[in-house]
Amino acid sequence: MVTSLMKWLSIVCLILGLTMRSSVGYQIGMELLVCVAALAVVVQAFRMGKHLWVLGFALIATLFNPAVPVTLSSNMFLLANLASVGAFALSLAVLRAEPLLSIGGIMHPHRRIESL
Repeated sequence: MVTSLMKWLSIVCLILGLTMRSSVGYQIGMELLVCVAALAVVVQAFRMGKHLWVLGFALIATLFNPAVPVTLSSNMFLLANLASVGAFALSLAVLRAEPLLSIGGIMHPHRRIESL
């Protein structure tokens, strides 16, 4: 749930970042949010065994790391921004967590009983 919210916030921030690139304060905040969200997706993808997703979002976290900023040309920044929006949007559809099973579902695995 939290990871999905962070993905959506990152998509909104990245889209707004295309229009507000001149604001330094917004740029640092956007980089921080996108970096943290990308790291959350790295953890989620690692737990699911999706190692290609881990590499992709580790690259996004590196590009948007506010502590060690990566300087990109205007065109490369636009491309990285759009690619990141696409990656976060695609991860919303592909990387979905399985619902947790209740005790009854664990004891009787043939019956899928979701937790309350």
